[in-house]
Amino acid sequence: VAIDGVCRGGGLEISMMFDYRSGPVSDSKIFGLPEVKLGLHPGFGGTVRAVQLCGVRAGMQLMLTGNPIDARKALRIGLIDQIAGEDEWRDAARKLIANKPPQARAPLVDRIMGLAPLRPFVMNMLIKQVASKARKDHYPAPYAMIDLWAQHGASSVTGYDAEADSFGQVMMTDTARNLIRVFFLQSTLKKQGNPIDRKIEHVHVVGAGVMGGDIAAWCALRGHTVTLQDREQKYIEPALERAGKLFARRVKDDTKRAATIERLQADVAGDGAAKADLVIEAIFENLEAKQALYRDLQAKMKPGALLATNTSSIRLEELRTVLDAPTRFIGLHFFNPVAMLPLVEVIRCEDTDAEAMDIGFAFTRGIGKLPLECKSSPGFVVNRILAPYMGEAMALAHEGVPLAAIDTAAVAFGMPMGPIELVDSVGLDIAQHVAGILTADSERDVPENSLAELVESGNLGRKTGQGYYRWEDGKAIKPDAEGGPVPDDIQDRLILPMVNEAVACLSEGVVAADDLLDAGVIFGTGFAPFRGGPINYARERGLDDVKSALEGLAERHGSRFTPHKGWSDL
Repeated sequence: VAIDGVCRGGGLEISMMFDYRSGPVSDSKIFGLPEVKLGLHPGFGGTVRAVQLCGVRAGMQLMLTGNPIDARKALRIGLIDQIAGEDEWRDAARKLIANKPPQARAPLVDRIMGLAPLRPFVMNMLIKQVASKARKDHYPAPYAMIDLWAQHGASSVTGYDAEADSFGQVMMTDTARNLIRVFFLQSTLKKQGNPIDRKIEHVHVVGAGVMGGDIAAWCALRGHTVTLQDREQKYIEPALERAGKLFARRVKDDTKRAATIERLQADVAGDGAAKADLVIEAIFENLEAKQALYRDLQAKMKPGALLATNTSSIRLEELRTVLDAPTRFIGLHFFNPVAMLPLVEVIRCEDTDAEAMDIGFAFTRGIGKLPLECKSSPGFVVNRILAPYMGEAMALAHEGVPLAAIDTAAVAFGMPMGPIELVDSVGLDIAQHVAGILTADSERDVPENSLAELVESGNLGRKTGQGYYRWEDGKAIKPDAEGGPVPDDIQDRLILPMVNEAVACLSEGVVAADDLLDAGVIFGTGFAPFRGGPINYARERGLDDVKSALEGLAERHGSRFTPHKGWSDL
């Protein structure tokens, strides 16, 4: 079989049925078995053939991670037999057929590892690897793959029927249904906006801090010419150093990496603002400072250029009062770390120009991110939904609940990181600032916590080595059981405020539809993907049950848990 272009999932499984595989000349990661990311495993014989061809180590890695690989690695692990260009593959294929070399087979050490007496030891290693990333009750598919191999050893006699039975079982799980839904939600996010005639080529970023610097680096990585402005060169240098590390990881070809580095230029004077198609402001969260910058920028920007802000919490209506063309001002809210988190909130006011939003959508998609349209409101969607979650975690900590127990309860629900570790990672000073903005107009009671005391003492979290946790080498040191008893309702206290706030966002029109909201919360906060988003979780659990649970929490702990009036709309 001759493979031309992307060959993943069922396409790759079918290719593995042939005697020989010829792959194209390509630097892209075109080969993969990504079914696990949909809560499934290969179902066309892939669990058997991947191990037969590549061995249990490489074959299982391909299936358990779901991550794609390039042609060179595919050749190295035995997934394909040759790499040939467009003009060469027919002749190369004829030679293979004529010479009939031995068909690909797993390395000897892998065949030994596949012997029945040794499989239990290998199985335990594989389970340990998977367990560090995903719980079996949350994501059963990778464990099912390991069980198939442990029981059948990639046998052609029994493996295919066993795979079919197992596939049927994992496909009927809530996890698979919700992850497949999430897959289609990505497409929903990408379809926002209309095609535009103009192209964003030059991006000018003002503010070389962690967010601004990393936004600039990501834009350069994705092909844009980028100028990065800050008050002095010394503030830009750390951003350029971080960018260099990103480029080294992501661009392996020396020539292409040099071109990527060249696309990112320091610009203390801010001359790039006059040439840019898009200007992104990413300075600190201060209304007056941002407005002073806008006055200067709008005098320099060329006609038709778009100004956007990366503000995380200030309403656009307040920011844009100094602009000559306020309806052409949008928000492009990235999340930290920029290179890892896929969501960008594209923020609008009621009267924002439609073309400006379309440019924002097109730019976001063009740099490989997922846009979420949000109405301008305090905290938009992601920060607004995270705030009560983190606030309740800090309230539990103030009550004496063990910090590790708080994080464990959230992770047990399916969150990628516990809220105490999250607030330490964000920075307690930033959390305090954002919380102040979000609670200024809120009528809900705010529970007591120790945030202000920690900030005042200089313990700001990971960046200072001490926050709620002590941090060493970038990792939180979590005491096992310091503190008082763990309340029975701890998980609902953490999760249901997020769900309630999601309902509020939907009811208030911050996001137009529940599918978009679920997608945004999953890709922006890491909300347990296998649960399909907060609104989907509420529906699966039962709307009446969730609302009743919130009412019970409000009686016991305060009015902050009172169900939003939007529950009746669901």
